[in-house]
Amino acid sequence: MSQIPSSVDTLIHPEWLVPVVPRGTVLENYSLAITGQRISAILPRDETAGIEAGRVIELPGHALTPGLINAHGHAAMSLLRGYADDLPLMPWLENHIWPAEGAHVSAEFVADGTELAIAEMIRSGTTTFSDMYFFPDTCAQTAQRLGMRCQLSFPVLDFPSNWARNADEYISKGLRLRDETKHLDLVNIAFGPHAPYTVSRENLQKVATLAAELDAGIQIHLHETAGEVLQAVEANGERPIDTLNAIGLLGPRTQCVHMTDLGDQDIETLVKTGASVVHCPQSNMKLASGIAPVKKLLEAGVNLALGTDSAASNNDLNMFGEMQSASFLAKLHSEDATALPAADALYMATLGGARTLGLDELVGSLEVGKQADLIAVDLTGPECQPLFHPLSQLVYSCNGSQVRHSWIAGQQLLQDRELIRIDLPDLLARADQWRQKIEMTNKA
Repeated sequence: MSQIPSSVDTLIHPEWLVPVVPRGTVLENYSLAITGQRISAILPRDETAGIEAGRVIELPGHALTPGLINAHGHAAMSLLRGYADDLPLMPWLENHIWPAEGAHVSAEFVADGTELAIAEMIRSGTTTFSDMYFFPDTCAQTAQRLGMRCQLSFPVLDFPSNWARNADEYISKGLRLRDETKHLDLVNIAFGPHAPYTVSRENLQKVATLAAELDAGIQIHLHETAGEVLQAVEANGERPIDTLNAIGLLGPRTQCVHMTDLGDQDIETLVKTGASVVHCPQSNMKLASGIAPVKKLLEAGVNLALGTDSAASNNDLNMFGEMQSASFLAKLHSEDATALPAADALYMATLGGARTLGLDELVGSLEVGKQADLIAVDLTGPECQPLFHPLSQLVYSCNGSQVRHSWIAGQQLLQDRELIRIDLPDLLARADQWRQKIEMTNKA
């Protein structure tokens, strides 16, 4: 039992506290204290009388939970939301998204798109996001300025983009960014080789070697569709996951995104290597990419996280929607209504995501000593009534608009639904300017 502090910066009195560990726990009439960047106490409300607090926040009818962790996305692509819908993955990429990126992606595009994404994520309960996109240096500056925690997986590709010419330059720029951001508390840098079909075996080997030397994370799109896997088998005689395993790219710091086409042997490989899976249910459904076998993965002991993917393929960055979709899809896919209950879906969106990103010592659960990344969710609305089980309402009834307050590293970024660090009208005006610019290019 931790010692009760005599004074704290902030003392929060929610009706329910959902710490995530132990899984499924809901504490009623408990309070949480923040001192500096960290959680300094979690205790019954009637034991807080002697604590002197700089600020006391009463939250009747609210659940206090860890901030949600969006473990995979492309934040700046928020500016392409709705640009090319209702298409399969490869035609969507090759005929629409990649040409639009080639015409418009710049540091300014990434700054505005990232800010738009962060505004949406904070308002819907996300406090940490993982990003894989061009100009990650700009994304880092934007996230740090706005107080948002992130992992930036700098892209590695064999072909040129507006950010780099070849794999060596992508890696060189990414490693430079890693050195430049070491002093930033909220930014972590990982390798982001895009996919086995866009990065050669030789360059994937370089990434594996460098990541091992630096003990750095690796995030990669993998087994996104059955067609991708079949194409790799026809070209190389092996499945992509076996290629990555053979060159040493799979390990406890590897984050495998999508993973819709998996056999039992693939799952065994994940278990042996300790790699995590980032499940993106809504993007996978929208692009008809396939369904990750969540029940089998969990039963095998694979760590799972949730991600939204980009707003261009989802079309939102709302982790409440991902929790609900993940749970419903797992039940349907396995034909088992007990698959992925609410507590497990919330775990994937919090501590599962933190473990995937290597941040579980800092965030992902409400525990004394961890960073104060938390959200307050209002459960008093008609969509959450009557309220028999707060945890079930969080996953199955909430849509993100119930998030009233948000803190990251003890700093409040959302207060009564109002963004504290973002000028929303100005941001929305900039987003519309990008729409006009992209539409004009298309017409030309």
